[in-house]
Amino acid sequence: MQPADAPTDGTRPVDDDPVTGDVEGRPAVDLGDRPAHFRRIVSFSPRSGRLNDVQRRAWASQGDRWLLERPTGHLDPQAVFGRRAPLVLEIGSGMGESTAEMAAARPGIDLLAVEVYKPGVAQTLHHLARTGVENVRLLRADVVDVLQQHIAPASLDEVWVFFPDPWPKTRHLKRRLVTPDFVELVTGRLRRGGVLRLATDWTPYAEQMLAVCSSARGLRNAHPGWAPRPDFRPRTRFERRGLAEGRTIHDLVFVRR
Repeated sequence: MQPADAPTDGTRPVDDDPVTGDVEGRPAVDLGDRPAHFRRIVSFSPRSGRLNDVQRRAWASQGDRWLLERPTGHLDPQAVFGRRAPLVLEIGSGMGESTAEMAAARPGIDLLAVEVYKPGVAQTLHHLARTGVENVRLLRADVVDVLQQHIAPASLDEVWVFFPDPWPKTRHLKRRLVTPDFVELVTGRLRRGGVLRLATDWTPYAEQMLAVCSSARGLRNAHPGWAPRPDFRPRTRFERRGLAEGRTIHDLVFVRR
């Protein structure tokens, strides 16, 4: 683990966590024999990795408690969490306030939260320390890499994709995370009866999510169209901002056949 005060270049992490790989600061993800366009899918774009004082302290004092080292193969949930419980993957945990609240609301699950940005991971550590929840582990990595290399097939009970970057500009649409190839990858990691939950405040992206997941082999919509908002999910700052700006929050729930 890198010391909390490690310098950054403002565009990519400089610690030894393997989240970078190519010249653009994106990870080099090996997806085997999948199409070339899928090998380029990443779940993030370059941002600053600077930590504020609260984040530095949390990284230094709490990292050993909740932050995982990258496994060399498939993650062993029982070894990581010290028990057998339903395993949930949160994709893009952001600054982590909702992660801590959701874990506290559902103590019977084991929540693996994946986030690539160091400030987000550090802020999540701060929230976890404040709430004291024990059923969360953090992994700093690109989630496509994690799904391909570190999550065993049919091992996840739920996958959460809450408020991913909508990439609203037309020229950026190809950067959206929820695509047929990505959903196929997620579906293969869900057990039968496992649940994929999605939420967005960007209607065009919600429609894309609905179309992509409805067309996915192995998934069925748990509701006739949009799903009700889950009680355990707090209103994130993205959700509050979207509502304040007059946007509609769309939830989706798909079940692995």
